[in-house]
Amino acid sequence: MHSGMWKTMRIGRKNEGRAKEMLQEVRDLQNNAVARLVEKMSRRSEITFRAPTGSGKTHMMADMMNRIIEADENIIFLVSSLSKGDLAKQDYESFKKAADSDIFPKINPYLISTEISGEEGLHIPTDYNVYVLPRDLFKADSLLMRGPMINFLRTMTGDLFGEGKNKIVYLIKDECHQATSNIDTKLSGFFGKVINISATPDKRKGQIPDVQITDEEAENAGLIKRVEFGSLDDTVEDAVNKFKEVKRQYIALGVEPCLIIQISNTGKAEQEWNENIKPVLDKVENQGLKWMVMVDLKGKKGEANLCDTNDIIKGKLPVNKWKDYAKNRGIDIIIFKMVISEGWDIPRACMLYQVRDSKSKQLDEQVLGRVRRNPRLLDFEKLAEEQKRLATTAWVWGIKPDTMPARRQVTLYGGGSDIQRYIRVRSTRLENLTCKKNFNIRDFIERQPDRLEKTSIFELYRKLSKVPNDLLETCYEYADNDILRWHKFAENLDKIKAEYDNYICNYEQSIVIDKEVSFPTISAYTETNNEEQGLNWIWSRKDGKDKFAFDSYAEREWAAKLRQLASKGKYISELEMAGLDEDEELCLWGKNYPLNSEIKYEYYANGIHASYPDFILRDRQGRIHIFEVKSVNVAPGSMISREEYEKKVKDLHDLYLACSGKLPDYRFYLPIMKEDDWRIRRFCAGEFKEIGYDEFRKSLREP
Repeated sequence: MHSGMWKTMRIGRKNEGRAKEMLQEVRDLQNNAVARLVEKMSRRSEITFRAPTGSGKTHMMADMMNRIIEADENIIFLVSSLSKGDLAKQDYESFKKAADSDIFPKINPYLISTEISGEEGLHIPTDYNVYVLPRDLFKADSLLMRGPMINFLRTMTGDLFGEGKNKIVYLIKDECHQATSNIDTKLSGFFGKVINISATPDKRKGQIPDVQITDEEAENAGLIKRVEFGSLDDTVEDAVNKFKEVKRQYIALGVEPCLIIQISNTGKAEQEWNENIKPVLDKVENQGLKWMVMVDLKGKKGEANLCDTNDIIKGKLPVNKWKDYAKNRGIDIIIFKMVISEGWDIPRACMLYQVRDSKSKQLDEQVLGRVRRNPRLLDFEKLAEEQKRLATTAWVWGIKPDTMPARRQVTLYGGGSDIQRYIRVRSTRLENLTCKKNFNIRDFIERQPDRLEKTSIFELYRKLSKVPNDLLETCYEYADNDILRWHKFAENLDKIKAEYDNYICNYEQSIVIDKEVSFPTISAYTETNNEEQGLNWIWSRKDGKDKFAFDSYAEREWAAKLRQLASKGKYISELEMAGLDEDEELCLWGKNYPLNSEIKYEYYANGIHASYPDFILRDRQGRIHIFEVKSVNVAPGSMISREEYEKKVKDLHDLYLACSGKLPDYRFYLPIMKEDDWRIRRFCAGEFKEIGYDEFRKSLREP
């Protein structure tokens, strides 16, 4: 049994959805969202959770249910999922896998299906705690509507004839933007709480997010891809040519990519296929590409579904299996209608082309989600920077959704080479426990006595799943496929974790100077209401306009302070650049936009995180100044608690104090806005001092 379990673990470590394998930033993003959900649910009867497609909503749903059931086993969940695209079955299988593999051991899922009914009628068992209900099964005149569902809920929530369960039922509406009118009207009285979950909650129904993961947060963590929109004038052939270019790069990445072509839902599917798409794919230069078209033509009398492929499976595989086959490697181009909107995951997809005509609509964010999953999420940290950019970029041709935040591409002025030569910054990283001097992990473990009673392998697995990624990797490197060594490591995890914490939290030991880097040539930001112009800095917009957005009001106000220093010509280093007026020079300061940036500093807070400081400035004496802007003012709609925020500031304080000791030529700052005033924490050569803005400004000119 142990060898079989070990094999399962080793294989499971490669599977998407295992929280312990994800990037620390991804784990924290998801864990924090779930913690906020549980906290909000304790105070409200209905809440809404918004997270982009591809961000792991099913995983977070399972985590949330597991935490709530662990705290109160009297609570059960009814998860209403779309039947479209087998989403309900997909949710159920994900929950079952998480329960069986002991990731979330408290959940016990059951898929409600009319296929299990017999002569005695539909029976729903009462000994589970998570029930997945395909929404379309609960329609007028359906078998479930004739009584079984209501009888089941009465039994679970009441004490009918001494046989009731007296349970509290929480309803989760997965993809809550879709209508669930029968559930809302027929069953509403049975639910203690309602949790709405979607990438696109419907505000018209009052689904205003109480907790959300923004697209930018998910992009910056590497969880989903950012989207590059192509021209609306580009043809299918343009998209295919771009795909062939990208395919070579993707193969080098170890992923076989695919292009999804979405043809219209207006009855023109055959015409679009025959006139606009197939002639392009039939060209000699494209005949090396494998394609598959699967279009549902039901509703057109006398017409069969449009299903065709140039792959060898044609005629050898039932049509209803083609969709699963298309997920796998080998098919380069997949042509679909709207069927791809929900419940169909294909992480290797990196491009989407929407065939347009006069009736084309904006792209659905659910459709966009098909090409936004990171195909190398589980080993993302090991990729080179250029590979990371490739794995986190999606190319899309279509009409951008109104709900999708506007993104602006920015480039370093003049191509960037001169700027990158003058602004050079050392980053720092945290070393693993195995790098500690006079410490050997093998010797440490082997010195530990064997325990008389062995701990369950399931319990050890759960404990390991909660440790930081680098410590987890240390475990598997030490075990080297030996189950006994793995067991010995896991048995002594508390002692190893104590050694790890003592080492990693002692920044004098664990922080090391990393490579010298600069701003990326190309980056991007999300449009906000916090805009500033006339900055005279290193960035230029693709459209030539001189206005830039910032993440917060405090950031914008600090940028305005730095802009004043740039305008006076006394504080910030300047550079002559082609394209500027004769009497103008470019000031060497700028926002450190996280996209593509390598300017970061690692710190420890229940796992290794990276701080991307907000601004970098080079003064007239050539010194580097690094700023991370914070505010104690409560931002409207803030989804982080004051306690969390204060903890983050303390963590950054400790980090930059240590970094300033390692990098004495740099000056690190935490400018903290309180009302309209600034208190600035300055870290220089391992010393901390709190100063005001005037003192900061004067210090830029001091030798």
